[in-house]
Amino acid sequence: MIVITGATGQLGRLVIASLLKKVPASRIVAAVRNPEKAKDLSALGVQVRRADYNAPETWEGVLAGAEKVLLISSSEVGQRVNQHRNVIDAAKKAGVKLLVYTSLLRADTTPLGLGAEHIATETLIRESGVPFVILRNGWYTENYAAGIPAAVEHGAFYGSAGDGRIASAARADYAEAAAAVLTREGEGGRIYELAGDTAYTLTEFAGEISRQYGKEVNYVNLPESEYKQLLLSVGLPEPFAALLADSDSGAAKGGLFDDSHQLSVLIGRPTTSLAAVIAQGNKSA
Repeated sequence: MIVITGATGQLGRLVIASLLKKVPASRIVAAVRNPEKAKDLSALGVQVRRADYNAPETWEGVLAGAEKVLLISSSEVGQRVNQHRNVIDAAKKAGVKLLVYTSLLRADTTPLGLGAEHIATETLIRESGVPFVILRNGWYTENYAAGIPAAVEHGAFYGSAGDGRIASAARADYAEAAAAVLTREGEGGRIYELAGDTAYTLTEFAGEISRQYGKEVNYVNLPESEYKQLLLSVGLPEPFAALLADSDSGAAKGGLFDDSHQLSVLIGRPTTSLAAVIAQGNKSA
């Protein structure tokens, strides 16, 4: 039995899609806060169980009989350590044989503020005594691709990453890596630093948008504080705007670069290129 937490999120759904190519649906449990959003997973034969990161009492039943658990990090920055602790404690009580956690690229040395909660969670996992694998995921290319429509409209892509090189990969690549680890034996104790095969600057990113959309888009680099204010001005909540601005600033310091190719080795193929992700967005636009 393999339990996927946050299973109706973007990454969770992709992990389940990858797992379904490897194991019967009856062996997969989707742990979700709102089962109504998981009817499509139920239709595939996946078991859907209700569990809430903020409600520790919901996890014991959900993890009963589980052999492996994928703990997808919560999206609620600032609350994640306690939320993750609830799952880790339940995994220990249930005697889970492998706990896989989606952390952050080089979380122990990253200049990104996001690293603090991930390292705290990694520490909790180690202290729990539950066999584990840490997937230190780099940036999702989709994080930047989401801004393409506005960039094309205004002829400018804004950020504060300077000339920092970003080795991102498609969300589906990271999902495939998680599915690979969950269906292998002998993985316990491993820490993977996962990132895309090739890296780019945001100037190069804007250049690829220009090439594919046939309209000039320039990268405009801003100080972190100004970039945060820009994000606030277009309606992003303060915590999310601060997170994105800090992450871009961290990218300028090399925080989103990695050239170890551990992701492509793990999934057995090259990671999805920047051009391919942009092209996919262009097709759906």
